[in-house]
Parts: sequence; C-alpha cells; structure tokens
Amino acid sequence: MSARWIEAELEDADTAPERRRRSIKKKLLGRRRLDDLTAGHPEQIADDTIRRLIDLGHITGIVAELKSGKEATAYVARGPRGSVLVKLYRELEARSFKNDAAYREGQVILDERAARAMKSRSRKGLEMLQAGWVSAEYAHLWALWRAGLSVPEPLVGPSPFDYDATTPAVLMRLIGTEDQVAPRLSDARLTPEEARSAWQQAVQGLADLLRLGYAHGDYSTYNLLWWENTVIIIDFPQLTTRQNPNFQALLRRDAHSLATSFRKHDVGQDAEQTLREVQRLARGWGPEPRIVLP
Repeated sequence: MSARWIEAELEDADTAPERRRRSIKKKLLGRRRLDDLTAGHPEQIADDTIRRLIDLGHITGIVAELKSGKEATAYVARGPRGSVLVKLYRELEARSFKNDAAYREGQVILDERAARAMKSRSRKGLEMLQAGWVSAEYAHLWALWRAGLSVPEPLVGPSPFDYDATTPAVLMRLIGTEDQVAPRLSDARLTPEEARSAWQQAVQGLADLLRLGYAHGDYSTYNLLWWENTVIIIDFPQLTTRQNPNFQALLRRDAHSLATSFRKHDVGQDAEQTLREVQRLARGWGPEPRIVLP
C-alpha cells in the first residue's frame, strides 16, 4: 500500500468507532446484480467500478457471472487482450468472511493513523483494508507469476499505481474460454491417472509457495483449477509470509485442507505425510521464472 494512497485516505480518516456509529449509514455493496454491470452503452452501466474499468481500457464489457464466493464474485469479461476474469470484492462489512486478523499479523504499517483506523475498523479503516486486500492479491499474483508458478496472469500492473485504480476489482486472464471456463478441482471429474497427476501438481504447487516463503492460507481443491491437465492455483489475498507468527499453523492447515479435499478423487496422503512431502519438495528446485516485458 503506497504512502501516497494512505495520506490521501487519512486526511478525513475517522478512527473512532463511536463517531462511526453516528455517521450516516450507506448501502453496502455486496453481491452485484448482473443487470447493473451490463448495458448497451458503457455510460448506461449502473456500477461505478465497471464503468471505471471500461474507461481505463481494461475491459470492454462484462459477459456473465462465473462464481460467487464469501468475499467476492467472479465475472467473465472481454478486454483488449482477450477474455478476462474480473474478481469484484464486496465491501468488508457485507462479506461473510471478515476475520482476517490471523492473515494480517506480522504486517508493518508505519502510519499510526492508518494502523488505528484499520484496527478500529472505522469507515476509512475499512476502506483501507478493502484496498489493501485488493492490492495484496495483485502483488501476490505478480510475484508468483514472475516466479513461474502456475497461477493466472495478472492483467493490471505491476505498478501499484495502476492496480490501485481498479479497487475493488482484481483483473486476471481467464483460465479456459468463455464457453468452457476451467472448473475447480473440487468440481472436476478426473480419471485415476488424472487424479494422481493433479495431486502431484497440487503438492508441488504448495511446495513452490513455501520455497518462496509463503503459506496460501486456504489451499484446497476449491482454490485449484483444472485446465488442459494442469493445476492452476487461485485466490491469493490471504497469502501470508514467514513474518506472520501464524505461518506454521497456516501452512499445516493448507496441507490438511489439501489432503482432506482430495479424498473425493481417491488419492492423496494424510495431513502430516502431505506436510512432510511439501517441506521436502520445497528444498528442491523451483519452476523457471517468467520474463515480464515492460
């Protein structure tokens, strides 16, 4: 999160919860209706975020809703570089997933007013947490993409100045096609051979994250896609580093979630075996880094 952005937001930051309770309540932006995101002409689109993404040239329009989760809804869109996945976050107070403190521990926020606003979850604090959640997903996507991991290609950035302008949306290349979007591994129907390959790739993916010093925080077949016999890792806003005192617990939970969720495919190991295999693989070589041209 850039200092420029923090200073601008804190000019009228309300860090006192009692003042927030007296403020005028606004309608929270939860799950958007598809009708509000589409129209015959961009100026007729009701949603401010989608109009902004079109004005910035990132997309030309929304095609369909793909999936709605606990903190965001994913939409298929078209853009100048092909098919796009637009992940549109709900406002923090409108999400079913709100307890993100375990993932944020260990983060250093140098501006005391920003830290107080976020801790008190004041209006400005929630806006900062929202923007930080989006910025974190972009930053993690770029780091993992450059490192050669099997993740969707981010389509805005790598400068935070560029992706700050898309909040509360994250844009990445669509995995699959408009007519056949890549399924989650939890929904994919695999042959025994495909299941074994998917398991090996999934374990390797978790090891690749660990080698870079990351724990995913929610690693299971629900956050892994299956496309052209390849596992693609998704959903990174809660990605955490070794600076987080909960790192080992989150890594262990990732291994447990992966092993448990793969039981549907009749393949895998128990959680402790999975964790040991991930740690062993993390000591080996990683994938070939990608070259990102300016």
